[in-house]
Amino acid sequence: MNFNLKILPEKGSSWRTFAVFAIAVVMGMGFFLMREAEVVSYLSDNPQACVNCHVMTPVYNSWMHSSHREWVSCNGCHVPQDNIFNSYYFKAKDGLYHSAVFTARAEPDVITMREASEEVVQNNCIRCHVQQVTQVKYDGWLDNHRENRTERACWTCHQEVPHGRIHGLSTVKYNIAPLPTDQEEMVIPEWLAKEIEAQ
Repeated sequence: MNFNLKILPEKGSSWRTFAVFAIAVVMGMGFFLMREAEVVSYLSDNPQACVNCHVMTPVYNSWMHSSHREWVSCNGCHVPQDNIFNSYYFKAKDGLYHSAVFTARAEPDVITMREASEEVVQNNCIRCHVQQVTQVKYDGWLDNHRENRTERACWTCHQEVPHGRIHGLSTVKYNIAPLPTDQEEMVIPEWLAKEIEAQ
């Protein structure tokens, strides 16, 4: 049986034109929404892709002002680093969940990690900080370091690394973050740019 016959009505049918038009409209809307949602930006390692969702602005800004900014992007902590297939699978799965929540306007006031994300972040903390986790010299001056370093999540002690204290949506109006679409825009006033060039 021909594939066209399964989707489209028979040739000469009045429904065939409507079906072709409906399929074209659905595909066109899909491509338009993918472009508007900046879907391609999520394939990159650029942290500004996270700011496509306005609710991530305070999280992005707190990362921008942390020491982690110099060493790791969002994907370095929040995506598995064991192999490329697992990384993109996790990114796609987590991204679809996020887009569904944000599209439905069901985002929580304070964003917290789900269980799968907690496991990924914990593994990435240990991957980068394995020396601090395994050093026995800390046992003498950190209470229960031997037990704590292996039996609980790193952020139970290091709560403000790298995102600081402010995680809530109530801070969005006080946070300004660059959007990937605004990269070409000059933020330096003209008079200041002339002064800089003059020197």
